[in-house]
Amino acid sequence: MAQRGHNVPLAEIAGAAGVGVGTLYRAFPDRAALFHAMQLRGYNILIAALNRIEESGLTGADAVERWLSERLELGTQLMLPLHGAPPLTDDASIAARGRAVAALERFLADGRADGTVRSDVNATDIIVCAAMISQPLPHSPGWPIIAQRHISIFVDGIRASGGPLPGPPKNLEAMLRGEAPGERHASTPRE
Repeated sequence: MAQRGHNVPLAEIAGAAGVGVGTLYRAFPDRAALFHAMQLRGYNILIAALNRIEESGLTGADAVERWLSERLELGTQLMLPLHGAPPLTDDASIAARGRAVAALERFLADGRADGTVRSDVNATDIIVCAAMISQPLPHSPGWPIIAQRHISIFVDGIRASGGPLPGPPKNLEAMLRGEAPGERHASTPRE
């Protein structure tokens, strides 16, 4: 799917996995079930990376920089909403996204507390940047170097010395629902 897009025939996926189509369909009765499993797998990989960074003692912009570098290494192998997959709305998916957001917010809160991270940056800003740098531009063989430059530019931008950002911060779940900044959904607390 990362190489050929989300509509690649399931028979090709089964072949690449070295299993028969029947075996694939027993595990995943349809494309939606496969997307769901792949998305939850992606969240688990991301949460494990966030946990490793947190355990390393990095905080603030340094933790964010490590996170973005790890996301770059994962590249397009994750099937996530900001990589073109439809956002899952089941409890497990929302909880997984919430754990990732909470870890990033802890990195940022520590940076705000020690004065190294600006106050108007939130986890969604970090998540969107990670999605953009982990999707190489076509015909860009030097993408890792280009993306690493953008990580450095972004991380410098979240440090406390910058001027105000345009617009209000965005909530990840609100963004996945397609809401405009500042718009409220009945079940969404104020951003």
